[in-house]
Amino acid sequence: MEDLEQYVREQPLPTEVFFALVEATVELIAVSDKYWHSQGLSGARIRILVEIVKEGGTILPSELARRIGVTKSNISLLLAPLEKSGYILRGSDQKDGRKSVISIADQGRSLLGKYLPGNRQAIEAGMKPLETAEMQQLMLLLRKLQGSGNRE
Repeated sequence: MEDLEQYVREQPLPTEVFFALVEATVELIAVSDKYWHSQGLSGARIRILVEIVKEGGTILPSELARRIGVTKSNISLLLAPLEKSGYILRGSDQKDGRKSVISIADQGRSLLGKYLPGNRQAIEAGMKPLETAEMQQLMLLLRKLQGSGNRE
């Protein structure tokens, strides 16, 4: 490639949109993380608890790993501190006793109930530049994109 700098500067629209989306996501994650850190908490660990609740309070570790985008081997490392803190419980799957499941403990539910409202306020502040109609349009576009990476 003769002029790499020009190639990098002159991005086609799909590439430009991709990087703008990534940069906006990074900025919004920083808003949420700032809130969690101000409370002495980890946004990544809170996300795990939220995903467990979304699944009805119990989830297979492999499914949890898929949802948060980590490998099955890394999920154990992420779950250990939550279990040690009493936010989650490990147990046997009622359908298949050979499998383990992760459940949210009462202490985990209390933690979410106490801190999620403040996080929602922080996220709302980060989304302030968009009007309601714009956010609704953005949701339609994002849903259209979701899963597009799995298509051939």
